[in-house]
Amino acid sequence: MEIVPQALSSPVDEALDLLAGRPVVALTGAGLSTDSGIPDYRGPGSPLRRPMTYGEFVSGPVAQRRYWARSHVGWARMRRAVPNPGHLALADLERRGVLRGVITQNVDGLHAEAGQRALIDLHGRIADVVCLSCRAISSRAVLQERFEEANPGFAASIGPEIETAPDGDVLLERTEGFRLVGCAACGGPLKPDVVFFGENVPKDRVARAYAMVDALRGEGGALLVAGSSLTVMSGLRFVKHAAKHDVPVVIVNRGETRGDPLAALRVDAGCSEVLSALAGACDGSLVDTVDAPIPQWRDLAP
Repeated sequence: MEIVPQALSSPVDEALDLLAGRPVVALTGAGLSTDSGIPDYRGPGSPLRRPMTYGEFVSGPVAQRRYWARSHVGWARMRRAVPNPGHLALADLERRGVLRGVITQNVDGLHAEAGQRALIDLHGRIADVVCLSCRAISSRAVLQERFEEANPGFAASIGPEIETAPDGDVLLERTEGFRLVGCAACGGPLKPDVVFFGENVPKDRVARAYAMVDALRGEGGALLVAGSSLTVMSGLRFVKHAAKHDVPVVIVNRGETRGDPLAALRVDAGCSEVLSALAGACDGSLVDTVDAPIPQWRDLAP
């Protein structure tokens, strides 16, 4: 078994004790993906960022040009990101029958790439595009090719020193020369199929997430928060719901979170280290169904 660094041994031991024998649902945020090279909005040391709001985006072509020009450059970088040990550990816990599902606030698609099956992309996926007129869903990769044809050399002209933002765009100031392309089906304006600030998460998605948490109540389960500051109600509501119904909450995050007062345990550490330790300490053979008996946790001592 991999030896856990000394700095993590005590809090991880506490997490193991609390999670022992329990089914788990994970709620994940941007802090889980920082080890894949994707920056977050609110982690320790993160600069102040102001993402585009839904109201700004739908205001017209000027805002949409600014968004898509930045996204066109950033997409080439973001699409190279791969799952890190934290993503892989959660997928492993699901295969072992411990993890019943993941509710993610991230739009990077790395959970699915890691092999997660029971997954709710709460805020959508940056790899999908929606037409605001006909609502057709299309591929972001295909749109990238269309943008390259309409704006030859634009992305290549941007130097590597331009900073990438958490949602896959870059902090680019001059975008007025960028040419937009419309929906291939109807010509309407295109938007990434993700929930912008100021936009509501689809009700059916929220209902499925609540149901995933509710399923823990009769089984003595626990909610594991990984890499989220829980600053916005989009994720915090599930922590509040769990705590209200006596489902213990374990939070793994660097820095304080808005859900700390509701947590049974908080581990102030990186997601990759802690989640890998949890997966490594899980006893029992691999299983293919979430209905399998919940394995126990091993001691962390080598």
